[in-house]
Amino acid sequence: MSDFLRISITTMKITLTTLLLTIWVSFVFGQNGKLLSKTLIDISTTKYWYQFSNNDTLATEYKYLEHLSFYAITYQSDDAIVKGITVEPNKEGVFPVVIFNRGGNADFAELDVSTLIYFTAKLAAQGYLVIASNYRKQEEYGGEDINDVLYLTETIKEINKADTSRIGMFGWSRGGLMTYLALQNTDRIKTAIVGNGPSDLFKIAESRPLLEEKVFANFIPNYWKNKEAELKKRSVVYWADELSKQSSLLILCGTEDRRCPYEQAVNISHLLEEIEYDHVLMKFETDHTFTGKKEELSIEVIKWFNNRL
Repeated sequence: MSDFLRISITTMKITLTTLLLTIWVSFVFGQNGKLLSKTLIDISTTKYWYQFSNNDTLATEYKYLEHLSFYAITYQSDDAIVKGITVEPNKEGVFPVVIFNRGGNADFAELDVSTLIYFTAKLAAQGYLVIASNYRKQEEYGGEDINDVLYLTETIKEINKADTSRIGMFGWSRGGLMTYLALQNTDRIKTAIVGNGPSDLFKIAESRPLLEEKVFANFIPNYWKNKEAELKKRSVVYWADELSKQSSLLILCGTEDRRCPYEQAVNISHLLEEIEYDHVLMKFETDHTFTGKKEELSIEVIKWFNNRL
């Protein structure tokens, strides 16, 4: 075989491999947000049923759940298959969407039916469609896994009851961090709420060294090598001016919060005031989970989205 022929065959192989790789990448990433499955959840068969029932029927204070349906979903996000949940009004119609960003990491504070009942079900009962992600298994605590949140704006296009022109976001704790990042990366979020969310991970790491060791170092890629750069990427106090000007923000904080001190909310609020960003800061005398203030929390969340979304 001549050298010319060998070079031609090698060139063809490289070209074919490149072409196949391009097709594969286009297929996988072109599917981002694609809804892969959607299955109705019977909440009476879940392990959380006892929290909302008496004598195997919904407790009086949870009767409104009769007007809602919960669905387990999976969707495409980059090369990951991600799990999530939607809460939808049973009545006919098209409803504004609220993307809920859970707190925690991995199995800690994992998204489940009870999470959405406590934080968003009353909102859904007012005529909103709530969709939430459990994030990819190989999460990065605000790295590439932010795509798991952003791609939900594509997922809702496949849900008939979703009004894709009205999208809000609600993040709690670590989910607040994800919400700030979302507002940095898209203009599609009309308004957002952050509850007890970190705004400066450097100060969180200083006050909670065990969290830095067990969470930041384990989930953030090359953490110890690139600590400064990676924490800045995830700390809105360093890029507040990059938040979408098309959006607005309600910041909620508990003055007795030991996990995410309320100063985190106060500091970002001051920065937002300086750049005249449309936002409101509300303080409550409560802890990280808003113990004793959940009814007030629901009222403020519903009021905000009613007015802004």
